[in-house]
Amino acid sequence: MTDGPPAYLSKASLAQELDMAESTVDEMVKRGVLPKPVKLSPGCVRWEWAAVARALESLAGVRKDDGDPYMQGAKNAAKTEGRREPA
Repeated sequence: MTDGPPAYLSKASLAQELDMAESTVDEMVKRGVLPKPVKLSPGCVRWEWAAVARALESLAGVRKDDGDPYMQGAKNAAKTEGRREPA
């Protein structure tokens, strides 16, 4: 038995593993942050955990503001509460 997530995850399982809403998974796939899912059979769409892990690892060195409003919002949300930069 392994300690990590299964090799292939449903959207609900992936969202739970990443502690985010399923709609956020969709948005991150749309923006190319997460890989597209694999269609294993009709009605069975899954994300390969190894591909997701590689995508997330590649983000570790990309912590720049590229003007993307979604990423800017994430950056703002991560700031310490109560401290705001001037507009």
